[in-house]
Amino acid sequence: MKIYERAARREFITTATAVFFVLFAVMLATQLIRLLSRAAGGKIAAESVIALLGFGSIGYMAILLSLTLFIAILMTISRWYRDSEMVIWASSGMPLVTWVRPVLSFAAPIVVLITVLSIFLAPWAAERSELYRQRMDQRDDLSRLSPGTFNESSSADRVFFVESVAGTQDLVKNVFVSSMQHQRLGVIATAKGRTEIAPNGDRFLVLENGRRYEGEPGSPEYRVMEFDRYAFRIEAKESAGQDLSPRGRSILDLINDPTPTHLAEILWRVGLPITALILALLAIPLAFVNPRAGRANNLVFALLSYMIYNSFLSVSQAWVAQGKVPFWLGVSAIHVLMLIALIALFIVRQYPLRLALRSWF
Repeated sequence: MKIYERAARREFITTATAVFFVLFAVMLATQLIRLLSRAAGGKIAAESVIALLGFGSIGYMAILLSLTLFIAILMTISRWYRDSEMVIWASSGMPLVTWVRPVLSFAAPIVVLITVLSIFLAPWAAERSELYRQRMDQRDDLSRLSPGTFNESSSADRVFFVESVAGTQDLVKNVFVSSMQHQRLGVIATAKGRTEIAPNGDRFLVLENGRRYEGEPGSPEYRVMEFDRYAFRIEAKESAGQDLSPRGRSILDLINDPTPTHLAEILWRVGLPITALILALLAIPLAFVNPRAGRANNLVFALLSYMIYNSFLSVSQAWVAQGKVPFWLGVSAIHVLMLIALIALFIVRQYPLRLALRSWF
């Protein structure tokens, strides 16, 4: 018995490590593509991609570990069925429920880690991500410039284009600025420019030896002016003073302010480790494979069970947030139903019961 338990735990760890790295790589690639797409569209700053990727990875880590735990146990026990090792287990007089102890000894540390991630670390990462986004949005127009692309000012009344940055951000080359003032469109083109800081702390973009074209859109009349020096005041975007979303609030803040949306967030955070634990046990009966029959059907059913469980958890969260069901019902109903299904599957998978039913029919 001890030998089988040690072998099972060792295989659990090996399989879980491989599954986790695969899922983590897929998640990183998906997140990176999404963030790069938003950065290319100007919705987020290019230099914030790595930081947001890190915060997002922490936020998804609890879900990844839960899925890793379920798949690792499912694949390991399924292999034991396919290689007829479960026949030896059963012939030694060990029922299926004896798998609960090695599964729990393997799953317990991961469930504890999921609990810490879900309740503490994921909200911290969400808070840092939101604050970082706000800080990046509050930068001045010059700090938001990206060489080689058109950039709109924070006040949406100017469009900047800088071909290159020489050395530091203080010197730019081939500058194009389009602005609308008093119903007249002004276009400025110059070969170089630089930033200056006034004694009162205001920042200016100073353009040198350029031209300004000014006129009304659709009218053939326009003016051309040449200048030796032209200065723009660079304004920083004022803080909007937005509150943090429930995802970025600590568990104590949510408990002290029990609104429906906050209760729904508590439901989700508490539900993740409970879901991981029940799924780890549910993988034991779901891993049953008949070596003489196809094995794909059972794996598809197991993955559907995982998707249905998490979908119902999301539905419960939405219903609590909308006030359709009370918190105590939303936080317990789906887990109680899955526990009943878990007990029923253990009973069905017991060989003596199946043999008795077969002989009775």
